[in-house]
Amino acid sequence: MAASAALFHQPHCHNHCFTSKTSQPSLLKKPISSNYPIIRASSDNNPSQPKHTNRGGGGGGINIRDEARRRNVIYTHKFSAKYVPFNAGPSCTESYSLDEVVYRSQSGGLLDVQHDMGALKHYDGAYWKALFDSRVGKTTWPYGSGVWSKKEWVLPEIDSDDIVSAFEGNSNLFWAERFGKEFLQMNDLWVKHCGISHTGSFKDLGMTVLVSQVNRLKRMNKPVIGVGCASTGDTSAALSAYCASAGVPSIVFLPANKISIAQLVQPIANGAFVLSLDTDFDGCMQLIREVTSELPIYLANSLNSLRLEGQKTAAIEILQQFDWEVPDWVIVPGGNLGNIYAFYKGFQMCKELGLVDRIPRLVCAQAANANPLYLYYKSGWKDFKPVRANTTFASAIQIGDPVSIDRAVYALKNCDGIVEEATEEELMDVSAQADSTGMFVCPHTGVALSALIKLRCKGVIGKTDKTVVVSTAHGLKFTQSKIDYHSQNIKDMACRLANPPVSVKADFGSVMDVLKKYLLSKEPKY
Repeated sequence: MAASAALFHQPHCHNHCFTSKTSQPSLLKKPISSNYPIIRASSDNNPSQPKHTNRGGGGGGINIRDEARRRNVIYTHKFSAKYVPFNAGPSCTESYSLDEVVYRSQSGGLLDVQHDMGALKHYDGAYWKALFDSRVGKTTWPYGSGVWSKKEWVLPEIDSDDIVSAFEGNSNLFWAERFGKEFLQMNDLWVKHCGISHTGSFKDLGMTVLVSQVNRLKRMNKPVIGVGCASTGDTSAALSAYCASAGVPSIVFLPANKISIAQLVQPIANGAFVLSLDTDFDGCMQLIREVTSELPIYLANSLNSLRLEGQKTAAIEILQQFDWEVPDWVIVPGGNLGNIYAFYKGFQMCKELGLVDRIPRLVCAQAANANPLYLYYKSGWKDFKPVRANTTFASAIQIGDPVSIDRAVYALKNCDGIVEEATEEELMDVSAQADSTGMFVCPHTGVALSALIKLRCKGVIGKTDKTVVVSTAHGLKFTQSKIDYHSQNIKDMACRLANPPVSVKADFGSVMDVLKKYLLSKEPKY
């Protein structure tokens, strides 16, 4: 089976295919002109056909990094990016090189990565679509990654030798056929499984970018020894894995007794230096910011805008998987709120550069136990107040004072977005409901699905609307919550969809009685 076909399985649905159009021109078959790049390759007269090299272990084999050095793309227009104050006006002249270690603007505000859109616009939307589509499913370094296949839009100036990648991204866009039809009367519901990734969460998309830049800084002899983060679990797992791959020390601040064992064991197994602190995520965040201002530790939290450059590629990937058709809605769980802005940024770049003519409406879904953005939205954006986040099964979004609040509000206002919330019982019930249709979702996806159900019931989301729910982590990271639910072992929760095992005597008659009763309950009722 062709690599692209194997990567993006096409469901039996004539309106949507995940593979790119066969009629689209390959990047490398385009004529060389002033508007297209020159592909240089030593001793390779046909760069569109990769050379067959010995990649085995032992004497002298050429690996994919070596192969990448032999054939590099030289653009007639130089692409670049820099840090600028977030949402600064056109008169603002403050900016920083991406090679500087800086997290805040002079006024103390957030920074954003600003690309030279003029240079990117020298190539039309058809060019960029053909380029991105040509890289899907390949092992060419570093373009086999769903993030680095969009390298020109992410970190355009980084050398491929500095990139640290596990070929993350290219995650499954799952047609939730049964869940959509049975529970929502929807035929066009999709789940973007960002948790089917190297460390089991969408955080890999941003961490490959951040750790690659750290790798570059270390080679430039910048004052960086290690990388640190505060985490509710998934960030630390991604950071520790990518740092381990690069041989860079990682330091993790975790709130004690507030994350799952599966999340805790990942940074430990990857050799991170883990500090378990008697505070919540917001307390960990405050400490890591203070520490990184004093020690040569690079800050890896989403305060650092580099991570959002990787996370935005999930939005581009959704468009690519829909053959560049724009969905009506994209629903994203929100905690520290960088991801909702990253999705907006990815969609907006595609619109500005001519790949699509509109962007979807975004929904940010929060747990009711940690819902500062929801409360701000309900106030008409008039009065933002951090909250004390209470315990939620959606532990990765258990954040009461989100760093990226301004980014999230900007994104939502500019796409006519909505904020919705889910109680603990709602998110656990809908997770069980989704699992019963063949999924195995994390609690954060349960929050997003709960938001979808509410908006569908209100008539905000229509039955024919093409809707994507972003699943941010793998359900296998949260098995204890599922065990507790199906054991009906959660205090003050009915667990109405629990499906516990049935104890039966080990004799034929008893087993037959139980099975007959079960099968009778499953007979169609006319």
